[in-house]
Amino acid sequence: MTQRADNQLFDAYFTAPAMREIFSDRGRLQGMLDFEAALARAEADAGLVPHGVVPAIEAACRAERYDTGALAEAISIAGNSAIPLVKALGKVVASGVPEAERYVHLGATSQDAMDTGLVLQLRDALALVEADLTRLADTLARQALQHADTPMVGRTWLQHATPVTLGMKFAGWLGALTRHRQRLRELRPRLLCLQFGGASGSLAALGSKAMPVAEALAGHLSLTLPEQPWHTQRDRLVEFASVLGMVAGSLGKIGRDMSLLMQTEAAEVFEPSAPGKGGSSTMPHKRNPVGAAVLISAATRVPGLVATLFAAMPQEHERSLGLWHAEWETLPDICCLVSGALRQAQIIAEGLEVDSERMRRNLDLTQGLVLAEAVSIVLAQRLGRDRAHHLLEQCCQRAVAEQRHLRTVLGEDPQVSAELGTEELDRLLDPAHYLGQARVWVARAVAEHQRFTS
Repeated sequence: MTQRADNQLFDAYFTAPAMREIFSDRGRLQGMLDFEAALARAEADAGLVPHGVVPAIEAACRAERYDTGALAEAISIAGNSAIPLVKALGKVVASGVPEAERYVHLGATSQDAMDTGLVLQLRDALALVEADLTRLADTLARQALQHADTPMVGRTWLQHATPVTLGMKFAGWLGALTRHRQRLRELRPRLLCLQFGGASGSLAALGSKAMPVAEALAGHLSLTLPEQPWHTQRDRLVEFASVLGMVAGSLGKIGRDMSLLMQTEAAEVFEPSAPGKGGSSTMPHKRNPVGAAVLISAATRVPGLVATLFAAMPQEHERSLGLWHAEWETLPDICCLVSGALRQAQIIAEGLEVDSERMRRNLDLTQGLVLAEAVSIVLAQRLGRDRAHHLLEQCCQRAVAEQRHLRTVLGEDPQVSAELGTEELDRLLDPAHYLGQARVWVARAVAEHQRFTS
């Protein structure tokens, strides 16, 4: 069979191969064909189809037997993928067992095959995303514990703030992933359900056999049977897309932090190095954050795709014109982009290169100013808040103007030295003594991850 070529120039960078395979032309066809094979079995169970014709229909329900190029051309005329596929399926069935052809697609509509086929694809996609999220969360949990006490500059508004730890930053990333995993588990039963309503959703063509067939069909496909068909009620798909949008956003946060930490001026944490990775076509010295770029790219692209699905929700009556069509490539694209970002995030997390010495030097880049709050808090208890704040503000301004370390300026100030001795000042100006609950946050994030995983 002639196969239609895919545009794969950027796939290796932006998409995980396993996810691309799920949403390949063959994957799309196989999802619909699995529906058709299960429909024949279900209708045989209900006495609508002779059991003897089912094997012929099942044998014809293999995607490799169909010419995707020819189907693509037919879709441009038919308006959806199920119409030409069902026609081709009937011909294949008839070529082997002519009398079986009349039982193909009995009582179903094109959208039943397409939507249920999509749900079968999404089941595989969901399993892949969940596995990748779990793997990434495991890695981040290990990194958070390893660096729970590694001090670094906290940054607010892109400026040096008070000290934090690298483990605390990793714990923040981990917590978001744990919440996304919880959301995916909660939506699973809503998403993985059968679409089967026939022409207008009533299943009138099957008469009294409608519900027995629907129940058997759901059972054969291991899907839940919803309270009614959902041809123009698309909330299930949009919910899944929305959670994937949040996953993409959280991965983008990781990518953004990594890219900033890799900047020459910071140079604290790096993506793993490899021959040819992150280089420049003209500058041999460059080490670009190419993995982080994928995470940021997905976080930039996915929200617009999710918005498309939201915009496609008010679908007309019992079958939509154009709005349903807008979903066909959009949701697969979301899945593929998120999968690629997850793959790159795992590569980054596993091979992180941490320069703790550079972190220590960066902590002292402002010559003690990042610990002014620590001193101010202690002095406020002895001099009052306003007086202490004003005093520290003056000392900080003097340290900046004279390009001197805050510790030296404080030690020379009579009002400060009257309240704080040498040892106490040394302790207050040591970042390791002003990490607050950083270790607690790490422990709590890892514990929550472990509770959800167990």
